[in-house]
Amino acid sequence: RYVEVDPGTELFYYFVESEAGGEGNPFLLWLTGGDRCSAFSGLAYEIGPVRFVLQPYNGSLPRLHINPNSWTKVAHILFVDSPVGAGFSFSKQPKGYEVGDVSSSLQLHNFLIKWFSDHPTYLKNPFYIGGDSYAGKLVPYIAHIISQGIEAGNSPHINLKGYLVGNPSTGESIDISSKVPYAHGVGIISDQLYETILGHCQGQDYMFPTNDLCAQALDDFNHLLSEVQQAQILLDTCVFASTPARPEADSGTEYSGGAGRRILVGNPPPRPPFGCVTYKYYLSYFWANAEVTRNALGIKEGSVGEWVRCHNADLPYTIDLRSSIEYHRNVTANGGYRALVYSGDHDAVVPHLGTQAWIRSLGFPVAHHWRAWHLHGQSAGFTLTYSNNMTFATIKGGGHTAPEYEPERCFAMFSRWILDKQL
Repeated sequence: RYVEVDPGTELFYYFVESEAGGEGNPFLLWLTGGDRCSAFSGLAYEIGPVRFVLQPYNGSLPRLHINPNSWTKVAHILFVDSPVGAGFSFSKQPKGYEVGDVSSSLQLHNFLIKWFSDHPTYLKNPFYIGGDSYAGKLVPYIAHIISQGIEAGNSPHINLKGYLVGNPSTGESIDISSKVPYAHGVGIISDQLYETILGHCQGQDYMFPTNDLCAQALDDFNHLLSEVQQAQILLDTCVFASTPARPEADSGTEYSGGAGRRILVGNPPPRPPFGCVTYKYYLSYFWANAEVTRNALGIKEGSVGEWVRCHNADLPYTIDLRSSIEYHRNVTANGGYRALVYSGDHDAVVPHLGTQAWIRSLGFPVAHHWRAWHLHGQSAGFTLTYSNNMTFATIKGGGHTAPEYEPERCFAMFSRWILDKQL
């Protein structure tokens, strides 16, 4: 379940074969965003074959059930804990955790070279890279690295066909500034505040404004935005339920759910109210830290003491890829690869307005104009396609990330696109 990508650095992965059977099924590498969020998020909350049974935690092992909208129905999926430190990936040396956008992407490329060398039967399958949120920033860069290897005639030859990104970050200011028109459009902020921000924040860094009037207006904006669940603006705000609250040296606790069900936990995350959308994140902490789970997954002794779904700036990371936009342009226009960019239309973390803006900035003509796409005779979102073989789609009701909130619609979108059918 591991691949060594640098001396002493090993990335953990989950591989799920396609349920479709036969040869030639698409093959998808899936990456999760956030601050070192585990690929298990993609597997158990978004596109993978299982979901948690939502029951109040009682000290026993949380249970899983089948996801009827798993993307593995049409594709093989390789879920990788990256960068090192995410999930069960680890380094034997502290310095091994000092990675960034570029180095972690190169490690993933090395991962693929080694994985396909060990599993050559999959080399002929159409290969795609996918990811959401912050991983959406790295996906086109990794596709660029792979395409360069293909052009150079490197071996093994990866059959790259394209990539897909959901609710993707780019590293550009539009990721942040687009929150303002989005919040105004859905009624979170007033006309007056919107006009004040437009009037005083032109050319300003929305994270660190130097204009006092702009700074005050953005303080008001951030306060109002905090009143909603930014990942899905129609839902109640909930505790994040990911990283431990405050680590204490003597806070180790052991729960027992029966023979072989020992669960070792040190600093469980805050417990959200049952029914909150984040409650499944809370359950994953106890599932992944259970002895029976670790034994089944083959987790190496002494590698990861305490699994957390996401980190919170506790490990070093260098943001050395300023923007991903040039790689979107290069991979699609110069390489001729396919691309799908999709956004949940109720996501205020990376709003679809910003995503549409940077796609337009690529400057490619529209090939198929804006229209609804449908599921069960009803609109499931809206889409358009550009001449560089890039498709943009919204997911009606989708949040950050879209498959977590609208799994059936997202599966319909993915299965049509990956099989080269019209949305």
